Amino acid sequence: MIRVVVVDDHEIVRRGIAAILQGDPEFEVVGEAGDGEEALRVIHATHPDVALVDVRLPRISGIELCYRIQHDVPGTVVLILTGYLDSGVVQECIRAGARGYVLKDVASTDLRRSIRELVRDGSPVDPRVARMMFNWLQEGPADDVPDRLTLREIEILRLIAEGLTNREIAQRLCLSENTIKTYIQNLYQKLDAHNRIEAVMRATKRGLL
Repeated sequence: MIRVVVVDDHEIVRRGIAAILQGDPEFEVVGEAGDGEEALRVIHATHPDVALVDVRLPRISGIELCYRIQHDVPGTVVLILTGYLDSGVVQECIRAGARGYVLKDVASTDLRRSIRELVRDGSPVDPRVARMMFNWLQEGPADDVPDRLTLREIEILRLIAEGLTNREIAQRLCLSENTIKTYIQNLYQKLDAHNRIEAVMRATKRGLL
């Protein structure tokens, strides 16, 4: 069962999301919060698998909340669920440690699929956000070239870019899942990235993919 905390400053939105998830036996909503400080208390108390977080929150913003969760409760992954499609906001959320970015007009089935993908080490992104990310890569200046990547690391990056989970990459390459995790941690260090989306973005901008 996937344990979820829903963080949104509108009660009707929180209740609606909770109802969508609780209608599926694969999910358990273990807490709700209407602002960032309350969210931290709930997440510290429940240690959920996933926190669904809106960007605009009272007291502590969704972006700051991502940083705090990543530092304080690293076992909880963050999926941004918001109505804001803004280039700067998306980039800040990714840098803060959010593992996915989905807009609130998502279909209920797609929301559940995104959460499942997230807990399988995926990085679900709304197609409109993906197009925005592609534009950054086209327009942005190239970063400095990092330490040389091995052929295996580039191969793993390409599979990450295809949306494969660690388990799927391990199966594809006939390696253990722990070995894939080690490769990915090394990629984060070489690319100065904090998550899978940022690693692929940085590698693509540097012409490595």
